[in-house]
Amino acid sequence: QVQLVESGGGLVEAGDSRRLYCEASGLTFSNYGMAWFRQASGKEREFVAAISRRMGRTGYADSVKGRFTASRDYGKSLMSLQMNSLRPEVTAVYYCAADQRNNAYGWSDKGSDYDYWGKGTLVTVSS
Repeated sequence: QVQLVESGGGLVEAGDSRRLYCEASGLTFSNYGMAWFRQASGKEREFVAAISRRMGRTGYADSVKGRFTASRDYGKSLMSLQMNSLRPEVTAVYYCAADQRNNAYGWSDKGSDYDYWGKGTLVTVSS
């Protein structure tokens, strides 16, 4: 049974940093591209960052480029999202997702491309 479990969310102040984690189990981690999406209250889910299953190539939404960094640890089946210079507008539930279908060295920003999802972790940034 595939499980993706996010952690690291919480209440932070504007300007602070936070690191999110996604622990994967029940799958061969190196066979899956991984991604972060987020959904703010009353808004649609949106792409944040992705990392390919080979080489760890990353892609980011324009709104987070330069401030967020995705990484993965194959040995621990763990994906991370380092978030710096946090702003109140990034307050949302952050979800990790796993995709087996895309090119091994590419990534997708489409939620429909992802096969498995975690339950999310809430990040609240206070002003």
